[in-house]
Amino acid sequence: MAEVTTDTPKPAEKARLISEADVTKYKTAGDIVNDVMKKLIELCVEGAKIIDLCIEGDKFIEEGTGGVYNKVVKGVKMSKGLAFPTSISVNNTVSHFSPLASDPLSSQALAKGDVVKLHIGAHIDGFAAISAETFVIGASEQEPVTGRKADVIKAAWHAAEIAMRLVKVGNKNFAVTDAVAKTAAAWDCKPVEGMLSCQQTQNVIDGKKRIILNPNETQRRDTEAITFAEDEVYGIDILVSSGEDGKARIEDSRTTIYQKDSSVTYQLKMKNSRAVFSEVQKKAGAFPFNVRALEDEKRARLGLQEAVQHGLIKPYEIVYTPANTFVAAFHFTIALVPAGPLLLTHPPVWYKPELVKSEKELEDDELKGLLSKSLRETRKNKKKAKEAEGDADA
Repeated sequence: MAEVTTDTPKPAEKARLISEADVTKYKTAGDIVNDVMKKLIELCVEGAKIIDLCIEGDKFIEEGTGGVYNKVVKGVKMSKGLAFPTSISVNNTVSHFSPLASDPLSSQALAKGDVVKLHIGAHIDGFAAISAETFVIGASEQEPVTGRKADVIKAAWHAAEIAMRLVKVGNKNFAVTDAVAKTAAAWDCKPVEGMLSCQQTQNVIDGKKRIILNPNETQRRDTEAITFAEDEVYGIDILVSSGEDGKARIEDSRTTIYQKDSSVTYQLKMKNSRAVFSEVQKKAGAFPFNVRALEDEKRARLGLQEAVQHGLIKPYEIVYTPANTFVAAFHFTIALVPAGPLLLTHPPVWYKPELVKSEKELEDDELKGLLSKSLRETRKNKKKAKEAEGDADA
């Protein structure tokens, strides 16, 4: 008679939303972005033209992604390239500044003391790593950044570090919103109103789960409360202004960065619009693109009008805070894998405390305690925390 076993079957392993192979693609893109960030920061010197730097940045990203994952599988090449075109926004320009040769502001060059926000992104097979950081032209340990420029950079970096620690499984989006505002206030700064950080998936950088900064009443009401979950990826965009209210407005800069909105369907009427839309799909896919990347700029601008009007393509508008204010930005990409939060992009290339000297510091004990924690708890730390809880209950 066969022996009866009482072993219960092992529960099936939970299916992962992102595989290890996906994480590797994200991290490879993050490594490329970091290499390009290093090269571009070296090139960002007094007198350098912003348009030249943006063109160079895009070229570096294409070269970096062109050197990896080149094996053809079943006759199909893996898609790779820009996940966000290089943009260089100075002083009170919030973001998305990447001029064309035909633009009135195309001759803008960097000047000593400029607060520069550099924003770039790369993707491998649709898995995108996007990064932004802030630095000041000509600053050094001997001549550190001071005054309101130092305040806004310190505020933005500490807010980014707080956000990294709060974007974790089980936490809520508005906890991040409120903590970023509280952190910025320590330096008498405000997050830029209405700026969004979004969930990412393959070929999507603007997913439905979102975090909003400094929302007005309507924006807060219209933003859905969400809970972060395991295996989600987020692009966290921290933008802080030295202004009183963090409000930004459109001025006279021409939009140059656009993105196809995959959720909208509309049959374009004009032949030129259809041709331009087809070129966008072929060259950029689901990711943002600069008009510069299209074959004929004049034809592209005309063709984009109908697509933008009907929501097929959305503009990344260039907005400004008031004159004599400064905006600092840090953007990072983070995955909530089972072992804990995992940064897919690298820490800032330029920022270190010795370069930025503010008279203000973070005083809030709760926030300081959060900053003292490592991004990912080790087993040892978890055990200590449980033991402490047990002692408290005893």
